[in-house]
Amino acid sequence: MLESTLTAKGQTTLPREVREALGLKPGDKLRYIVRNGKVSFLKARSIMEMRGILHRPGQPPVSLEQMEEDIGAAATEDFT
Repeated sequence: MLESTLTAKGQTTLPREVREALGLKPGDKLRYIVRNGKVSFLKARSIMEMRGILHRPGQPPVSLEQMEEDIGAAATEDFT
């Protein structure tokens, strides 16, 4: 188990293994998720880094309008 010490200013140093696992470099930002008394964090990514993340080879692009229409249709379906 990895650990670090919290300073009086609320700062800590992430262990090298954690930085390497997340590919963190100086200046990178982190996002924190607090849920049921537990905290997870991940490397924050810019919108440009997220470009193409949902791309599926052979599947045509879908417009925002089509996405909204499909979501609306699914939301009104009866799943009973």
